[in-house]
Amino acid sequence: MARAGMGVPCVILDLFLAGFLGLFMVTGFRRPFLWVLAYLYVDIFAPQKVSYGMLATAQPSLIFFVLAVLGWLFLDRGARASFSWRQGLIIALLVYCGLTTLRADFREAAAVKWDWVWKSLVFAAFLPLTLGSRLRIEGAALTMVLAVATIIIDGGLKTLAGGGGYGVLHLFVDDNTGIYEGSTLSAIAISVIPLVLWLARFGTIFPPDWRVRVFAAGLVFACLLIPVGTAARTGLVCAGLLGVIMLRSVKRRALYLGLIAVGMMIAMPFLPAEYVERMNTINHAEADESAGTRMAVWAWTLDYANGHLFGGGFDAYRGDHLHFKVQNVDKGGSVMAAQTQDVTDKARAYHSSYFEMLGEQGWPGLILWLTLQISGLTQLQWVRRKLKHSTDPGDLSDRALATALQEGHLVYMLGAGFVGIAFQPFIYMLVGLQIGLATLVRARLRKAGPPLAQPGLAPAMRLGAV
Repeated sequence: MARAGMGVPCVILDLFLAGFLGLFMVTGFRRPFLWVLAYLYVDIFAPQKVSYGMLATAQPSLIFFVLAVLGWLFLDRGARASFSWRQGLIIALLVYCGLTTLRADFREAAAVKWDWVWKSLVFAAFLPLTLGSRLRIEGAALTMVLAVATIIIDGGLKTLAGGGGYGVLHLFVDDNTGIYEGSTLSAIAISVIPLVLWLARFGTIFPPDWRVRVFAAGLVFACLLIPVGTAARTGLVCAGLLGVIMLRSVKRRALYLGLIAVGMMIAMPFLPAEYVERMNTINHAEADESAGTRMAVWAWTLDYANGHLFGGGFDAYRGDHLHFKVQNVDKGGSVMAAQTQDVTDKARAYHSSYFEMLGEQGWPGLILWLTLQISGLTQLQWVRRKLKHSTDPGDLSDRALATALQEGHLVYMLGAGFVGIAFQPFIYMLVGLQIGLATLVRARLRKAGPPLAQPGLAPAMRLGAV
């Protein structure tokens, strides 16, 4: 969005962003895959929102989307044309959402959401077609991490400076939507940590050395600060899950658990009182109006979906009418008194991706969406199992990437239970990476063929030759 009162620093920022994107545009004629990376950067960081005017009306997202597709069609010799069944699922979900948009309860609002949802789904289905090598998968992962890291580092620094708080952590833009929304950013910040660690260990574009490791450690710390700075309970729950599921991939579990315990002991005295108080409401949902609203919305959505099997289209929540009770506890004096308050509300958002899908797309849409998510976890587990006994460095890297993507996806699925991010573009980019990795591994295994049965040769050694 354009902003008034532009000074010299603002003009410099605009020129820098425009020059950076212009460099992508020019070099893309020689390396068309760079247009794909440019789209990833633009769609995540949204420089058109950060810009003070120059990019605000240029629609860089649309420009690089068109360039990426045209470059793949006519210029990119390193891409492949294979199409997986999960990409078919994405297209089926796209078509289904398009149909529900035509008959949405609130067609004008639904059209606004459809305007960005279709791009998210189309690009998720398109991205794997461009990932024809390990280097391209790493390049896409690195671009995604660095783009979101720009926002996360900004938020982490402001949190350290005391600028955090629920709904008051201002990032690059004063826009509480998309990835810049507090709970959404918290979930994504935690889900991206495994990918950061994979790049720090197996990256080849920036080969691992002390500088890469220091930056990765700082970025992980910034990711953990985002739930504090946004005071988002979703981030705390996601961080807890990630801490548990990473146990399966660490070699020294006792040391890992010890470091977590020490880190929590050191961090506790420095946590803002507002953050601690808000986190304590997790154990007292009946006394929290926000939690009461969520449960009331979820109950309304279940009832609505049972009467509208195909959902009400995007933003169907605008038709909800809620009535629920909240228990207020008065802690003044030596006696604690509890009072029950009746609360009425309407047009409240779902606060859950699962209920978002159920209310907007009905039971068929929810089943399609869940199939896409769960099949990603199983697909990544297939990669991990196939490469389990290999000692080839490339296979070790691919298996570690599958583990990182799986851990990040599990974190997303938990966070999705408490925030409406069913169509968040960043998550669908991760889905594209999953499909690209699985396709690459499957093609390599198919080309190598089954391991030869050699007398006296251990199965692990035979598999190591793949």
